[in-house]
Amino acid sequence: MEMVRVVSHNTHKRMVTCLQGHIGTDAEKRHKKLPLTALSQAMVDGGSQLGEESLIGKMMEVCGEAENRLASELLQHEVQIEKDVLDPLNQLAESICIQCVFRKVDIPNILKQRKQLARLVLDYDSARARWLQATKSIISGTNTQALTAKADLLKEEMDEAMNKMELCKDQLAADMYNFFSKEGDYARYYVMLLEAQADYHRKSLTVLESVLPTIQAQQDSWTEKPAFGTGLEEHLKRSSREIALPLEACIMMLLETGMKEEGLFRIAAGTSKLKKLKAALDCSTSQLEEFYSDPHAVAGALKSYLRELPEPLMSFQLYDEWIQASSIPEPDKRLQALWVVCDQLPKNNKANLRYLVKFLSKLAQDSEVNKMTPSNIAIVLGPNLLWAKTEGTLAEMAAATSVHVVTIIEPIIQHADWFFPEDVEFNVSGMFAMPTPPSNHINHSMEYDCSTIERKRPGSMVGPENDTLRKDRHACHSTA
Repeated sequence: MEMVRVVSHNTHKRMVTCLQGHIGTDAEKRHKKLPLTALSQAMVDGGSQLGEESLIGKMMEVCGEAENRLASELLQHEVQIEKDVLDPLNQLAESICIQCVFRKVDIPNILKQRKQLARLVLDYDSARARWLQATKSIISGTNTQALTAKADLLKEEMDEAMNKMELCKDQLAADMYNFFSKEGDYARYYVMLLEAQADYHRKSLTVLESVLPTIQAQQDSWTEKPAFGTGLEEHLKRSSREIALPLEACIMMLLETGMKEEGLFRIAAGTSKLKKLKAALDCSTSQLEEFYSDPHAVAGALKSYLRELPEPLMSFQLYDEWIQASSIPEPDKRLQALWVVCDQLPKNNKANLRYLVKFLSKLAQDSEVNKMTPSNIAIVLGPNLLWAKTEGTLAEMAAATSVHVVTIIEPIIQHADWFFPEDVEFNVSGMFAMPTPPSNHINHSMEYDCSTIERKRPGSMVGPENDTLRKDRHACHSTA
């Protein structure tokens, strides 16, 4: 019995140290004192200081609210543990009556009865010794009647002591049997502890599972994954864009300040400026005014974006088809074959290639000033648009493909309006200011607006040719 009391006391003591709240305080005060509550408040306060425009601030605020919900679950758990486990264990350990199913069982009463039984045994032994001594005196004494009367009184005293001893022994035995008959109830406290813990963790997990998908979805909507090095499809999906941000941003800046720049895409930009521009574009910022004055850095960023795509803009899947089409000796048939391959590009790849090619065609119109003819553009930019899916570095793969790529890209730039008849709105996202062309030099044939009117393209490649196609092909023969 004493061992049960001791181990119950030790268990109660250790269990109390596991609680994060303060036992005995009311629920509100207890909730405020929980470490999780303090963490929640710190996160919410930090989020408020950073503001909702900060992703870190917004995430701190939302996660702080989740931590507060976890703190509430923890509070309810600890209150339940205190009521169902700690209080009964404390009663068992501190020798306070425990209400069992049928009657009260009191460990200290049992221990007291054991001490009382020991005293009654001593009393009985003492009374019996006196009675035995009195009976001996009768045999050897002279006043037999008086000694016999004394012995009778001692006999009664001994019998009474024996009765008290037997009653105490029976009561003690009954209480001990009753206590151990309820041992399963006392052991149940430890099972209840684990059940309560399991329930708490299940509820906490439910809180987390309910909030995590929402938080993740919000995070995805609040920020874009860096564009450089990210697949085109993923970047467009995450940013809800039609044209990749680096493409649009760089082309819009070059339209403003780079169209007359000699050697654009050929002259290398400063490393630090290029690195800074790429980092700015990865942040999805439209605050790019400082880069307008360095078109070579802008052109370098555009080349880097194309080069760092996991899959080239003109796709691995169609690599062999591109090469085969470029190997056709007859210029007219080669142009037709290139169009067929181009038309097979995935939707997003085709839209972004069209956007880029329309710009490159516009850039080539100023080749007398910028020295960037369709051939020169194809030489410096082509290897960043198509390479083989083989082992080796990107530079090695591009070098192996460069000759073929030039014969692919050059005619596409030359005949941009034939490959892509639709007009292009360069400021497709509306993030940038469209440059105003000089009043004394407006090329009406190259104006682009938001309306995109689809013109018929050659389908079967068989049948009579229209005038536009015949002119384009004639130009192709001349170029060849």
